[in-house]
Amino acid sequence: MYSIVIPCYKSAHTLKKLVTLTTEEMRKMNRGDIEFILINDCSPDGGKTLEVLRQLAKENENVRVIDLAKNVGQHNAMMAGLRYAKGETIISMDDDMQTHPSQLPKMFEAFDEGYDVVYGYYPSKKHSLFRNFGSWFNRMTVSVLLGKPKEITSSSFWIMRKYVRNSIIEYTGSHTYLLGLILRATRNIKSVPVQHFKREYGESGYHLKQLIGLWSNILGFSSKPLQLAMHMGNIMAVGAFIGAIIIIVKKILNPALAVGWPSTMVAILFSTGINLIFLGLIGEYVGRVYLHLNREPQYVIKETINVDEENICQE
Repeated sequence: MYSIVIPCYKSAHTLKKLVTLTTEEMRKMNRGDIEFILINDCSPDGGKTLEVLRQLAKENENVRVIDLAKNVGQHNAMMAGLRYAKGETIISMDDDMQTHPSQLPKMFEAFDEGYDVVYGYYPSKKHSLFRNFGSWFNRMTVSVLLGKPKEITSSSFWIMRKYVRNSIIEYTGSHTYLLGLILRATRNIKSVPVQHFKREYGESGYHLKQLIGLWSNILGFSSKPLQLAMHMGNIMAVGAFIGAIIIIVKKILNPALAVGWPSTMVAILFSTGINLIFLGLIGEYVGRVYLHLNREPQYVIKETINVDEENICQE
């Protein structure tokens, strides 16, 4: 069985077409034993998305709906869907038709070669300059912080094997970053170029605040920022020691030399700023540990439709 997991957010206008086209494409590849796990991430559209999901579940017994009580973001919503997926192969897609079903054959061609995870990536995106810059910055930081191989380009369009899913859902923290979890499980990953389609309706639910919040979730999967703080502290301490020696030597050679007040203030402000930045970083780590110890939930399920609760895969 193939489980197709799709977080849904203000997607009432695209879901029926997405389910229909994906079903047709999977049947063309003789992969017709499928189920859809559709997660309503508390869409703020007056219940329109949930209404469409109810209708799809009523018309198709292989469509399973999970309605979340509050918005938790794409990655946490995906975790909810992964725990209910029964398939040996799991497929992730977006709800806006930008990750188009017509591109699935390209990805399955690579998947059948034996890779554990196959990403569909976009050589060119139908996004704004700002979003494209954000994607580039995210790729660079993930490579540095998580050790992601440079040849891997991630996206929300992927296929993975069940054992990778089983490893992912062991994570119970509320600050989920799926690529970090996937890299913990396997490095047998391939990225396949696919066409990026225009959004058929509406606009992206990701704005600057949400993008920064998602990027910050990387902190939960790397201690390198803390190591950077230590290295910066060492560099500043050595620099301050050398500077003090130079000042002392100059003062001995020229007793009339006046100590510069502006340079002193600049040094103080610079060192204080660096300290505050890294104190905030340490506080972010401590805060996340505190939330995890208090078992902050990844999501809260309000209702399920066509779901067998007994078969949920527990972490």
